[in-house]
Amino acid sequence: MIKTVSGFAGPARFALLAGVATLAFPGIAQAQDTAAQDAQAQTNTDADNYADAEDSGTGNEIIVTATKREQTLQDVPVAVSVTTAETIERAQIRDVTDLATVVPSLRVTQSQSQFATTYSVRGFGTSGNNLGLEPSVAVFVDGVYRSRAIAQISDLPDIQRVEVLRGPQSTLFGKNASAGVISIVSKAPSFDFGGSVEASYGNYDAMVVKGYLTGPITDTIAASVSAGYNRRDGYVTNLYNNDDLNNRNRWFARAQMLFEPSDTFKFRLIADTDKIDEKCCAVFNVQRSAATSAVEAVGGRVNPTPFDPDADVVYSDVVPTSIVKNWGVSGQGDLELGALTLTSITAYRDTKLNADQDVDFNSARTATGANVGQAHLKTFTQELRLASDFDGPLNFLIGGYYFNEKVHTQDQIVYGPDFRNYANILIGGPITSPPNDAAVDSIEAQFSALTGQNYINQFFQAGQGFFNDMRQKDESYSIFGNVDFDISEALTLTLGANYTHDAKDIVTDSVSTDVFSGLNLDAIRATANQVNIARTVGGFLGLPAGTLANAQQLAFFQTNFAPQYAAIVAGVNAATAPILALKPLQFLPPFQNCPNAVESCSTRDGDWSWTARLAYEVSPTLNVYASYATGYKAPSFNLSRDSRPTAADVAALKTAGLAVTNLAAGTRFADAENSTVYELGIKGNWGLASANLTFFRQSISNFQTNTFTGTGFIFSNADKQTTDGVEFEGMVHPRDELTLTLAVTYLDPKYDSFPNSPLGDRSGETIGNIPKLTAVFGGQWDQPIGEDHLILRGDYSYASPIQVEPGLLAFVDVINGQRDYTRARAAARPFRSEVNNVNASLTYAMAMGLEVSVWGRNLLNDRNITDIFDSVAQDESISGYTNQPRTYGVSARFKF
Repeated sequence: MIKTVSGFAGPARFALLAGVATLAFPGIAQAQDTAAQDAQAQTNTDADNYADAEDSGTGNEIIVTATKREQTLQDVPVAVSVTTAETIERAQIRDVTDLATVVPSLRVTQSQSQFATTYSVRGFGTSGNNLGLEPSVAVFVDGVYRSRAIAQISDLPDIQRVEVLRGPQSTLFGKNASAGVISIVSKAPSFDFGGSVEASYGNYDAMVVKGYLTGPITDTIAASVSAGYNRRDGYVTNLYNNDDLNNRNRWFARAQMLFEPSDTFKFRLIADTDKIDEKCCAVFNVQRSAATSAVEAVGGRVNPTPFDPDADVVYSDVVPTSIVKNWGVSGQGDLELGALTLTSITAYRDTKLNADQDVDFNSARTATGANVGQAHLKTFTQELRLASDFDGPLNFLIGGYYFNEKVHTQDQIVYGPDFRNYANILIGGPITSPPNDAAVDSIEAQFSALTGQNYINQFFQAGQGFFNDMRQKDESYSIFGNVDFDISEALTLTLGANYTHDAKDIVTDSVSTDVFSGLNLDAIRATANQVNIARTVGGFLGLPAGTLANAQQLAFFQTNFAPQYAAIVAGVNAATAPILALKPLQFLPPFQNCPNAVESCSTRDGDWSWTARLAYEVSPTLNVYASYATGYKAPSFNLSRDSRPTAADVAALKTAGLAVTNLAAGTRFADAENSTVYELGIKGNWGLASANLTFFRQSISNFQTNTFTGTGFIFSNADKQTTDGVEFEGMVHPRDELTLTLAVTYLDPKYDSFPNSPLGDRSGETIGNIPKLTAVFGGQWDQPIGEDHLILRGDYSYASPIQVEPGLLAFVDVINGQRDYTRARAAARPFRSEVNNVNASLTYAMAMGLEVSVWGRNLLNDRNITDIFDSVAQDESISGYTNQPRTYGVSARFKF
């Protein structure tokens, strides 16, 4: 099912473990595991010439702003990984998704579009596949929160560094940092003139062009501009029309201005815009079913099975498009008032999505429209904080934060011209050439007679479908503060608190025009039973052929011929049972819009988050810390067509006569989640080497889960899940030319309590889609050649085997009225993934500023199935996504 590289994984693991053993000794180890909460004060105003501003330090000497103060990585008592501008350039890291190849605690997955990107830290993360779900891993760019994956940066322009903070960061970062933070820090404008231009060309006709220019405008104003374009042909071929999918076509532009009228005041203004217009993302059939044959019977095709990830071919009658437009402005002001600094960050962001995808993921014209749809987010944020820098033992940081966002999301599923014939086969009609719809015609005639309605040529017609339209308003505020108290010269106590209040309101206006899905099959069957019983009894009573017995005649017959009557009822019930067997064809039932008389569709929630930490400087080269922290994430609404009232609300709606036809209980929202972490960290810096080691236990209560059903999403809260883990990050310079790095994360995740998961009771189970071991081993050789340099860099990232999904809902059986999940779990078990990823580059850097590189990513062409789900309207067929193949190319960069 999954391709592996024979003969490599074993030796690679041995080398990895040998590297761990080597770097574990003091003096040969170095790491990057610190920095606490890198969020919102990213004003790097050093006046260094751009060409010289590579890394501000190496290893634990790097300057970070994780606690909203500038500190070295060594001195910040929090688990954080730092990726510098130099690493980003040498490793050809293009966006946040690529960061996972150098940060083992970070995992990035993408499914149906950029919209569906998910970030997880230490195994905790929230699916980005539903706009109603805010992330558990918050992303900040220059101190400004990006609320969804589609609102985040599409490329990495003029980057100074990226900090990944691990564990709950809600004390300083608020409601959506319950699992971690990704903070992207760009270079501030410089008062020295400088810049760079870069061009790259690779396989799949990949081209990247980027430029950056900075310098002074006046003695007090500096500015910078940057822009880039990134395009690449797709690596998947759609054999339906010979189009290429999974391509790249994106650009960005940023402008910054830094105003420093005095030594005590500075103001930084940033404006940016970016656009993605790509054909994303290819979906493969990884397991056929009987429904696949029905697809082929109406002229559709799917990729060959057994599935081969290297084949990279699909059949789709819809061009999957993903168009994302982002723009925003932000301003940060810093005013020094003696030993106090007042900081204000104000930002507005606007994000639009327009995406289309083949709903059924094959070339049959059974469904059209958008499985992703359209979305528009408008976000305003304001932060104000005051920080002290006293010489005495006490320092503090206090502040407030305001967040206001409006979300409008729409999506559609529309039946195509082949769906009626496809449904005809699913009902049990014969497979003919050309296909016919005789079985559907028969049901339409029967149901018309039973209900008195005209259903002729009304079922499964092209153009019918579901049209989803939802709006959400989210308004929240936070107050936060940290206090650092130096108990002694070496021992510091930190106490922090954050209170966040969140208010959400949604309004839905969703409509299903699917006639068949709007039928009450239970009522139709009851009518059919009555008619057939009355007709049969009429025959027994000698009434004219076809005449129905009336109520008095039925009562007479039941009283005087009870055994015969019971036999008639049993026979009729058996004859009409196939009516209820048609329920699976009611793909798009009517939607219960809200608010309504029973559901307010509003939440008002708030909670405290806390931090307590002791940091001790054992020696000038060794620091240790112990910390306790909690995190909070507000309740979330399910903004999908599977958003349904709870069982209690369904009962109330039915009692009030307000329930739509075929209303079933489900999930409308997920409760707030709360996280807790206990952490012990050791950080050493011995000059030629440094190392960071972290032990932690992290748990999340009411973790918000999001299960994709093929056409929508099921929300649920996992009562509690816990991860015990160890993280190590190190760097060593055995000689001036050589730098070796190693980062390893070991996780032991489990569900402490999850009795009501979509796949049954999972309490006590290991969380299977989180790798237990992830590791990145890197090396760089920088060989001087006169005044020039030849730089060889490589890294190997490994993730231990995982089962990509715990189960598949289409395989759930109902036995004696109880749901049985045995087959559902077994169906997903064969689909596993193991990562063995090798990246490398060779650069010749000239003293005059020109650099020429050859590079490759995923050089082993390690291909995996990254996710699976139930194929839409194809019972027990399975679809999935794969990772990118090998890419390589050449690039040139000139810095001045």
